[in-house]
Amino acid sequence: MNEVVAPLFYVFKTDPDESNAANAEADTFFCFVQLLSDFRDHFCQQLDNSVVGIRSTMAKLTALLKKHDEELWRHLDVTTKVNPQFYAFRWITLLLTQEFNFPDSIRIWDSLLSNPDGPLEILLRVCCAMLMCVRSRLLGGDFTMNLKLLQHYPYVDTNHLLHIAEELRIRSVD
Repeated sequence: MNEVVAPLFYVFKTDPDESNAANAEADTFFCFVQLLSDFRDHFCQQLDNSVVGIRSTMAKLTALLKKHDEELWRHLDVTTKVNPQFYAFRWITLLLTQEFNFPDSIRIWDSLLSNPDGPLEILLRVCCAMLMCVRSRLLGGDFTMNLKLLQHYPYVDTNHLLHIAEELRIRSVD
């Protein structure tokens, strides 16, 4: 959970207002509890197979990819059988903190936490956009190559990634 706490603590501790920075630990704890309450069902093993558990969330990511890029979905799901549990579990439970450098994680979190629909909705779109950003490499890869690529996600421009995630939202509304 230190991966989830670190961005929160950093933002509070580096506040230019020293009176705010002095309360960084307490503010971090409060926000950490609030943030995890949004994702609590992902951490309850009894809920793994329920409609609110982590498997359901990964199924939503799979459905989102199928809706927006059926060819890539088919290649991952049917041809190479790269199961989302092999890569998306970490993406979702650690809110992408392991996939990006710290400044890029802060930028992504800014979008996650400011989303009026809640962080999960945009998190899934960002995850889908991540797959689409490495589309050509995934389509050219086999199980081993694709798994390695997704477990060691390459650098992509964060603003471009968030732009694609926003386009997915717009296309879903149409």
